[in-house]
Amino acid sequence: MSHARQEIGQLKKIAPDVYNAVAALGQLAGKAGLDKQLLELIKIRASQINGCAYCIQYHILQAENLGVPVDKINLVVAWREAPQFSTRERVALAWTEALTLLGGNVSDEVYAEASAEFSEQELLYLTSAVGVINVWNRYGVAFRWTPPARPKAQAASAAAS
Repeated sequence: MSHARQEIGQLKKIAPDVYNAVAALGQLAGKAGLDKQLLELIKIRASQINGCAYCIQYHILQAENLGVPVDKINLVVAWREAPQFSTRERVALAWTEALTLLGGNVSDEVYAEASAEFSEQELLYLTSAVGVINVWNRYGVAFRWTPPARPKAQAASAAAS
């Protein structure tokens, strides 16, 4: 798979109502007060599970811009074994995996942990954030969107570190 079937700009142009609706829903969790760094971590994890190169790269760049440490970003894929993640982040990542992998249901254990860590409202918004990134992943994978390039200034900074 070496080339895009369609780019994200085509979704904006051909079906702007779809793009705008998904984008608007995607903003709600942050507007409701969920930590934006946490939201980027769950978006990276869902995108890794779904194999969406566009979304992985996009949300890595977003996480870097929000100040998420590079080591934490690099270790999202192995968050269970990495000490960099807080309890809240671990619970959110477990919730994300349970909702993204939906092999039958969300276990009572994962639900209990999520309910203990997040308020009812926060858990509803977290669930919507997981749902939305899974929607974006479906588009990115189906149409093989080209991952966004790292901005030149950011690329030079990353190369220097």
